[in-house]
Amino acid sequence: MRFNQVAFRYRRRAPWVLRDVTLTVPRGRIIEVNGRNGAGKSTLLRLIAGVVPPVRGGVSGRPPSVGYAPERFPAGQPFTARAYLGHMAAVRGVPPARIGEWAERLGFTDLLDTRLPDLSKGSAHKAGLLQALLAAPGLLVLDEPFAGLDARTRAALPALLAELAAGGSSVVVSDHQGDLRSVPGVVRWQVAGQTVDEGNLPEEHAVVEVIVPRSQAEDLVGRLKADGYEARCR
Repeated sequence: MRFNQVAFRYRRRAPWVLRDVTLTVPRGRIIEVNGRNGAGKSTLLRLIAGVVPPVRGGVSGRPPSVGYAPERFPAGQPFTARAYLGHMAAVRGVPPARIGEWAERLGFTDLLDTRLPDLSKGSAHKAGLLQALLAAPGLLVLDEPFAGLDARTRAALPALLAELAAGGSSVVVSDHQGDLRSVPGVVRWQVAGQTVDEGNLPEEHAVVEVIVPRSQAEDLVGRLKADGYEARCR
């Protein structure tokens, strides 16, 4: 997916939020979008997801299946979570069984029959993540997905996003809390001064599993860490 000289502002004659943005959204990677409050991170995510069109410039190569979760899920809707997600699944041509699969992965199963307005802020946020994930999107755009999540889901989400990226999806995330800090191979963009610095595309990483006697494991992990690798024993 490619941005070519994209510019955006919310009203005619309003200040430009983003201007002359040319970048490539790499496939099969997690992209973390950083920047101060008000720099334009959420606007960039909406442009990537196709929620708003650019005022100038063009966007090409957006995957046909896009999942988007805003920072604040609109929970004031007169439906149960199950009814809402069922509607979203039907719109996207997703089998209803997918709702249960993702609900289980995100620890949401017991809340499916709760009305959206009755959900806590964190649970409503989780419903927003669920609807974005339903269609196994080729492009997944999440605005502050870790905010308000319970500790279990928050700890599990980085591995879930890495799994989607490994399957070929582009995953674009704003994350001011640093929950993606330990995930290898994350592409980090900086939004500042109406433009976006893509930085350098980090080298691809692989996970190598080595089986050794338990008595040798601690020594091997120590030597790998000394050589600059991320290593853990399980």
